[in-house]
Amino acid sequence: MTSVDSVPTPGAALVRRPGSVRFLWLLAVVAALGLLMAASVAIGSRGVGWSDILAALGGSSETIEEAAVTKRIPRTVLAVVVGGALGLAGAVMQGVTRNPLADPGVLGINMGASLAVVAGIAWFGLFSATSIIVTAIFGAALAAVFVYAVGSLGRGGPTPLKLALAGAATSAALTSFITAIVLPRGDIAANVQSFQVGGVGGATFATITPVLPFLAVGLVISLLSARSLNSLALGDELAAGLGERVALARGVAALGSVLLCGAATAVAGPIWFVGLVVPHLCRLLVGVDHRWLLPFSALTGACLLVASDVIGRIVARPGELDVGIVTALVGAPFFIAVVRRQKVREL
Repeated sequence: MTSVDSVPTPGAALVRRPGSVRFLWLLAVVAALGLLMAASVAIGSRGVGWSDILAALGGSSETIEEAAVTKRIPRTVLAVVVGGALGLAGAVMQGVTRNPLADPGVLGINMGASLAVVAGIAWFGLFSATSIIVTAIFGAALAAVFVYAVGSLGRGGPTPLKLALAGAATSAALTSFITAIVLPRGDIAANVQSFQVGGVGGATFATITPVLPFLAVGLVISLLSARSLNSLALGDELAAGLGERVALARGVAALGSVLLCGAATAVAGPIWFVGLVVPHLCRLLVGVDHRWLLPFSALTGACLLVASDVIGRIVARPGELDVGIVTALVGAPFFIAVVRRQKVREL
């Protein structure tokens, strides 16, 4: 008979990292984010100096340089907020589905939010920020449920590759629906095309503020789900044996991730692969304990999106590449590498 002491606890199956190592990585990530934010404010088609940055932070916009900094500050804030939301959402999704390929883009959740927004604007005249955000979250939730249901069909249940294939097929179908809605509507075609690429250009604090409460709720729900995700990592049967209400825990964590990616998509468009790349990198740094992994994923996701935005300005100067294009260029090879590493016996 198995003794009580021999029953694994939620931390037993976790890859441990010394607290000092985690703390050093925390300092490194926070420092990197600070440097990237400074670079995002300083780098663009027009060069600026520290005096211009300090003057703009003080509210001055008298010179062209100061005005440029004034425009870059909300753009940088939006990149931090959206990158953090997508990084955290990806880590939660991978924990909920126990799927290393899970990502808001790969699973079609971002495209569900996009379709809902485009349909709302084209058919119902939605233009207020709050209505667009709520609509995007609703679309993200429907897409998440649909993809999980389709990926669960057949023998073996929702395996990683089945979910990825269901998400890819759903994304393609939803993209076609968006095109069908937009084609007869020349009045919204240009805005929708820009939205579909995914980016943080043109951000203002007026567009950022309405989304913050939704992201805050998603953040709190996701972080509070960390202990439950550690239990789910042991398997549903063992998690239930340890007293975890599996269905409830999975549903609450999924709600947090849907709120995050739906709200982020509403304000920045569908941005792929941040939620895929970031959790894998963070596991190498701090292990798989979600109590550390989730906040690290948020910080690292912010770093990745700010860095991608800066790179997009540098490589296409004096123009720029939208951040969604840069993350796709970085994330697509990573996605292929992860797929190649997985066992494909399910096929």
